[in-house]
Amino acid sequence: MERTENGRYIVVRGRRWRAMDPELPEPMAAALRSHLGQARAAVRAASSDAGRRAARDRVQLAKEGLGERSDPWWDMEVEQRLERAADRLKRLTESASHEF
Repeated sequence: MERTENGRYIVVRGRRWRAMDPELPEPMAAALRSHLGQARAAVRAASSDAGRRAARDRVQLAKEGLGERSDPWWDMEVEQRLERAADRLKRLTESASHEF
């Protein structure tokens, strides 16, 4: 995967996307990616507008946790970035436990 020179973005088919925060510990990043995949699948499978909205909200949380949305990770202190990721992971985990 191609990255911009500063490492802040990846380039996919000529389009630039914000890269994941490189400071995230791998177990945390893996958990956030797992939630992201599950949320994307839920968006596709949703049978109602409300279900689709809830799934998209989970996608947003996961992408914020990974540093791909919200405030740019490179403008934040590492501690703030890790706190944001931990908060989003906690919220995603809690929302997943309420689905069953």
